[in-house]
Amino acid sequence: MPFKTIIEPFRIKAVEPIRRTTRAEREAALQEAGYNLFLLKAEDVLIDLLTDSGTGAMSSGQWAGIMQGDESYAGARSFFRFEEAVQEITGLKHVIPTHQGRAAERILFGTMLKPGDIVLNNTHFDTTRANVEYRRAEARDIPTAAARRPQEQHPFKGNIDLDVLEQTLSEQKGCVPLVMITVTNNSGGGQPVSMANIRAASEICRRHGVPFFLDACRFAENAWFIKMREDGYSDATPLAIAQEMFSYVDGCTMSAKKDGMANIGGFLALNDDTLAQQCKNVLILTEGFPTYGGLAGYDLEAIAVGLREVLDEDYLRYRIRSVEYIGEILSREGIPMVQPTGGHALYLDAKTMLPHIPPGEFPAWALSLVLYLEGGIRSVEIGSVMFGLQPDGTEKPAMNELVRLAFPRRVYTQSHVDYVAEVLVHVNNLRERICGVRIVESPPVLRHFTARFEPAHGALIVGN
Repeated sequence: MPFKTIIEPFRIKAVEPIRRTTRAEREAALQEAGYNLFLLKAEDVLIDLLTDSGTGAMSSGQWAGIMQGDESYAGARSFFRFEEAVQEITGLKHVIPTHQGRAAERILFGTMLKPGDIVLNNTHFDTTRANVEYRRAEARDIPTAAARRPQEQHPFKGNIDLDVLEQTLSEQKGCVPLVMITVTNNSGGGQPVSMANIRAASEICRRHGVPFFLDACRFAENAWFIKMREDGYSDATPLAIAQEMFSYVDGCTMSAKKDGMANIGGFLALNDDTLAQQCKNVLILTEGFPTYGGLAGYDLEAIAVGLREVLDEDYLRYRIRSVEYIGEILSREGIPMVQPTGGHALYLDAKTMLPHIPPGEFPAWALSLVLYLEGGIRSVEIGSVMFGLQPDGTEKPAMNELVRLAFPRRVYTQSHVDYVAEVLVHVNNLRERICGVRIVESPPVLRHFTARFEPAHGALIVGN
């Protein structure tokens, strides 16, 4: 159509009020939370872009499905609806429900890994890396070279480096029990992976006899990017593209809190009979019986509906375009960010935006705090706080210093997005006055969730 206005492809049926706060109230809230946005009370946040995981709005179809939830302990019909939806999309034989994606990761890695092993990935996200390292294995990232240059334009910056993959599997025979590609590449800026890259990685893994997996949290968004950007797919449906993506893998982990469009849930899907049985045995110990896996029957129903809704072309067009829209505003204002914009989130390049803040004072973390202080927006750091602490306890600056603004599905309207852009422009005008932070206390793993901080120079913003 010739019209450019983004309209949400849905009508609003229920609303939830959000509370405005003063700057003084937000400053007090930050102090109480130890300058950690995870520790804020949600009621003190105006626009919550901390994560798109489980924070979306469910549809009338999903709520209707919830009323049909079968809460039988074993063999509930809700499981079979869920299984049918997953198998239709993935084609994978065994579907094992879990309460969320990290549970699927823990079961998979707990079954397949031993100390000293190496797991290759385009880029591991936080819980994926932590679950690998908990097994005393190495989570090794091998992204394509373009991923290391945030502001470079490239259609598929989420790709895995095929040359490094081939070399590593040749040199580390017997040390790599599985290879994984994350779609879209969350830690790398929400960037998509091409079908050609998935296919080639699969061929390399098969040649070396190494199982190949997808971290499929945002499989539908990745499918849409393939449709829009990769030759030969413009006429294919998102479902057909997703089915081809999964045809190249031996299994996948999935957080249904993302492209499952649900508030909780996930799954592990596998083709190998023996591995699947081993994983089910672990599941029973910690999650529940294999036909509910830590979920209520109504959760399984909601996911079954959501997995089909997420592949709707009108929804995907709106979803990707909304992030692209705010990216265009920031580009006009000269605000550095990961280019091109990703699927579920906008990623600010704090290293470029705040060059005066050294890595040891966590520039991306500081920037995320200022976004909240000035505009009530909660985001998340993807930089040296999240990824700088090494397994041996040493600090190593992250490859990039990013601030992710992840947009929940079907929650905010274009006016909310316009407000976010206005705050970002305002904060960019303050950038030379923003100061770093230091860690006051920190846990040994996944420290970004609970660590406490303080301004390194007495205040987050200095000067008049």
